[in-house]
Amino acid sequence: MKRGGILNAELSGAIARLGHTDLVLLADCGMPIPRGVPVIDLALVHGVPRFEQVLDALLGELVVQHAIAADEAQGAPAGAWLADRFDEIEYISHEELKDLSASAKLFIRTGEATPFANAALVCGVSF
Repeated sequence: MKRGGILNAELSGAIARLGHTDLVLLADCGMPIPRGVPVIDLALVHGVPRFEQVLDALLGELVVQHAIAADEAQGAPAGAWLADRFDEIEYISHEELKDLSASAKLFIRTGEATPFANAALVCGVSF
């Protein structure tokens, strides 16, 4: 048994298979799921688990170069959550973020019900 970190076996395995520049789309419960992208659906009910909780768990195990979020997140709670954790955030339109999600290696759906709580995390390297 793992000592800590992400305990969800499917998510832990998916993280281990990611490489440099791969995209992980961390999404609220309303973001459309693109066809053909592996999905790990963590949503239980609205608000559980929260975007911030899953993001913090991911950042504990995943090297992230930068985040990409919707312009609409700026000035909203979701934008503040990202700004608290990333020095570099690229902003694009929400429609562009939905299009970008089709190229993600992994789509993680949370139970978050806050508007625009979606981010593409660009994987980095630890060396």
